[in-house]
Amino acid sequence: MEKPFIFINSAMSADGKLSTKERKQVRISGKKDFERVDELRAQADAIMVGIGTVLADDPSLTVKSSERKEARKAEGREENPVRIVVDSLARTPLEADIFKKGTGMRIVAVSNAASEEKVRKLEEKACVIRAGKDKVDLSILAENLKKMGINSLMVEGGATLNWGMLSAGLVDEIYTFVGNLIIGGTGAPTFVDGDGLTENELLKLELLSAEQIEEGMLLRWKVKRPEGLKKR
Repeated sequence: MEKPFIFINSAMSADGKLSTKERKQVRISGKKDFERVDELRAQADAIMVGIGTVLADDPSLTVKSSERKEARKAEGREENPVRIVVDSLARTPLEADIFKKGTGMRIVAVSNAASEEKVRKLEEKACVIRAGKDKVDLSILAENLKKMGINSLMVEGGATLNWGMLSAGLVDEIYTFVGNLIIGGTGAPTFVDGDGLTENELLKLELLSAEQIEEGMLLRWKVKRPEGLKKR
């Protein structure tokens, strides 16, 4: 299968939470890590999030640094990477920041279960890719993105999309910034949710680097795909 190089970037608390039980964003990392994330965005061909992240946080997914934008333009690229929403039922609000802020291509990936009316409205704002019957087939989507010339894909969550990408065996590397705080709460979103894996399917990681940034730790992992893991 031909696919982009895919990596997940996420910031989490020391107990693995992405936000509070009210699903409100918490500042987990500081300025230095924000700069690191902006650099990753500037280097990537595309950035992808799930519909849950769009509805909860309304991110623009733009490159913030003017210098990095200019560097991209000097290379003949748009100042922002392609921005992608995985949205099986076409629920992305037409007034979302991803459509309003910054230049560059937007893609919304939907399933065949999405409302035709909603899809038509989204097509006025973005390129719509259909992949999958009831929910987006992430493997098909990855193949389509590669055919479109996207060679590096940054995934910024949330937990449902992270699970989908990892359980489908699509992820090459993971960056996790672990902050110096505890959030707790059984209802607070974690780095990965979904159905979970059995013992013979467990994903093993190889630690590539560990670096202290301000009051937290940045861990970079290579994902090893076990033979027992099947596409879900």
